[in-house]
Amino acid sequence: MEFGVYLHIPFCASRCDYCAFATWTDRHHLADAYLEACRTDIERAVARGMRTATTVFVGGGTPTQVDPELLGRVLDAIPIADGAEVTVECNPDDVTEDLLRTYRRHRVNRVSFGVQSMVNEVLNTLGRSHHPPAVVTAVEATRAVGIPSFNLDLIYGAAGETVAQWEHTVRAALALEPPHISAYGLTVEAGTPLADDEARWPDDDDQADKYELADDLLTAAGLENYEVSNWAVPGHESRHNRLYWAQGDYAGFGCAAHSHETGRRWWNVRTPDRYIELVAAGRSVESAGEHLDAETRRIEGLQLALRTREGVPHGVLPADELVGFVEVRGDRVVLTRRGRLMANEVSLRLH
Repeated sequence: MEFGVYLHIPFCASRCDYCAFATWTDRHHLADAYLEACRTDIERAVARGMRTATTVFVGGGTPTQVDPELLGRVLDAIPIADGAEVTVECNPDDVTEDLLRTYRRHRVNRVSFGVQSMVNEVLNTLGRSHHPPAVVTAVEATRAVGIPSFNLDLIYGAAGETVAQWEHTVRAALALEPPHISAYGLTVEAGTPLADDEARWPDDDDQADKYELADDLLTAAGLENYEVSNWAVPGHESRHNRLYWAQGDYAGFGCAAHSHETGRRWWNVRTPDRYIELVAAGRSVESAGEHLDAETRRIEGLQLALRTREGVPHGVLPADELVGFVEVRGDRVVLTRRGRLMANEVSLRLH
C-alpha cells in the first residue's frame, strides 16, 4: 500500500501575486536550522514506527532556495522504498546540473518546474521572477544528469493573457517533450495581491476556452488526461498526487505541512520559527486536526475520484440527468471534457 511523505520548504526569493501558501521571503537565515529541525522531526517519526515511503514530495515555497546537500540529508532520514517516486519542486532560475546531481545522489528521480507561462508579459502579471529561457536550460540539465521524469506546471487565466499567448505557452512546453504537464486555472485566494485587485481576476469563459485548447494540444502530443488538471505520458503519472486523490495515508514535515491517517487529518504550526522552536524543545509540532466521520470521508473520496479518469462507481451520480457532463464506462461514471470544466458543480450531485 502506498504511503507518502510531504516535506514543506517555506522560503522564497519573492512572493507570487496569487500565492496564499505558507511561504516567506525574509527568513532565509533560518534555512539551515529549519532543515535540521525537519530531519530531527522525521527521525523521531521513524523511531515511533513511521512506515516506509513509496512517494516523497518536497514542495513549498521554493525548495531550490535551500542548500541542496542539507536538503538531501533530510531526504536521507526518510525510509524510502525501492522504486519509490521522489519529487522536488524547482524554480527554473535556480536549477543547475550540480544542484540536480546532488538531488539525484539523494534518491530524487522526479522534478517539478514552476513554469506557469512561457510569455514574459504574463509572468510579470503573475508576479513571477523567472524568464522562459531558464525553463529550457532547466529541462536540458534534468536530462543531462539522468533524472528520469519531470513535470511542467502551467497556469492559465492571468489578466491580459490572450488565447494566442496561452497557446504559445502550451506549444513551447510541449516542444520540451515533457512526460507530465499540470495546467491550472488561476484562482483568487484571500489575502493575496491578486485578491486585492479585482481588475486582474480571471474570467470563467476565458479559462474554459484555454482549458479546451490545452486539452486538444496535450492530447494530440500523446499526453493523457488522468485528472482534471493533469496530463501525462503513460507511466509518468504523479504517484504522490494519485495517493492524495485516493485518500491514502501520508506524513507531513515542516511548518504548515498536513498529514492524514485513516480518516484523521492534522497540520503543523504555520511559521518556520515556531516549528524550529517546538522541535528543539521536543514538543509536538501539531497545530490542529480533525477526524472525518465515515460519511464525510466517503463523499470526499467520491469527490476526489470524480476528478480522475477512473471516475466513480455507477449509482452515486444521476448519470441520466447529467448527459453531456458524464458518461458511463462499464460500471464507472466519468466526466466528459465539458464535465471536467464543471467538476465542482457535478460533484454536488454525488450521493
